[in-house]
Amino acid sequence: MFVSARLSRRTVKVDVYDWDRDGSHDFIGEFTTSYRELSRGQNQFNVYEVTLLSFKVESEYTFVDFIRGGTQLNFTVAIDFTASNGSPSQPSSLHYMSPYQMNAYGMALKAVGEVIQDYDSDKLFPAYGFGAKLPPNGNVSHAFPLSGDSVNPNCVGIEGVLQAYFESLRTVTLYGPTNFAPVINQVANCAAEITDGSQYFVLLMITDGVISDMLQTKEAVVNAASLPMSIIIVGVGPAEFDAMEELDGDEVRVSFKGREAERDIVQFVPFRDYIDRTGNQVLSMARLAKDVLAEIPDQILSFMKTRGIEPRPGLSCSPLPDLPGHI
Repeated sequence: MFVSARLSRRTVKVDVYDWDRDGSHDFIGEFTTSYRELSRGQNQFNVYEVTLLSFKVESEYTFVDFIRGGTQLNFTVAIDFTASNGSPSQPSSLHYMSPYQMNAYGMALKAVGEVIQDYDSDKLFPAYGFGAKLPPNGNVSHAFPLSGDSVNPNCVGIEGVLQAYFESLRTVTLYGPTNFAPVINQVANCAAEITDGSQYFVLLMITDGVISDMLQTKEAVVNAASLPMSIIIVGVGPAEFDAMEELDGDEVRVSFKGREAERDIVQFVPFRDYIDRTGNQVLSMARLAKDVLAEIPDQILSFMKTRGIEPRPGLSCSPLPDLPGHI
């Protein structure tokens, strides 16, 4: 390359940045030199100083830091009682109560719930059903307490949730449609009351089919994304779950009327992917729990970080159980 004598003496300004993958590069400093000086290569004259203009330390907290600091996970269950599941009295039904094996709803609930309940100190879980006609008037509800008590929807432990679920199958009539928004909004209303980082809400929805109120559900998810809340959806049965995949914003963030969700808060998994052909049900349910809960720690951290919330000093040095797949 030919460079004229005049150009070789021209001043070259060098700006120095700390490069960040997300494009928010930090300016470190600047210096000036010339082509002539640079062409001399590495020597004592080609050493340049840059002035440090600012310095900031950001702590990267972990999921365990927040749990040790007292952040509580509030686990809520919502189960699909629509007629597309089939009559619970028939072996072909996804709600069939076999004396020999728990149905898909029960297995999914037990697998996920037994892991997450270790993070809920009082072990009281609100549990709801949606898409059923309720006695005695036959009114359709999309957020009825499995406990039968509208004032206190809590069940004691996962075993209590399972018991309330099986009892509801004996008393309600499966109907429809499959509306998600009411129960999402119900949990979101609770999450909106406590946004200081002391509580985080996780809604587990177990369903068999296509969402009937997709637009309202998208709006509910977009609204919930700004709250301390995550949504887990487990799809049971052979149906297509395209709508569930759409809500799981790993590729494209959920949006409603041009408003994009602040965070990805939905995790969807199809139950059929975890049916072990060898009959090893324990292994299959462990894999289900691992994949279902894999994104929860990062979703909690994303909320805390966007709100500038730091964990409180650790309350205990005792070891904590870890969510599957989380280090």
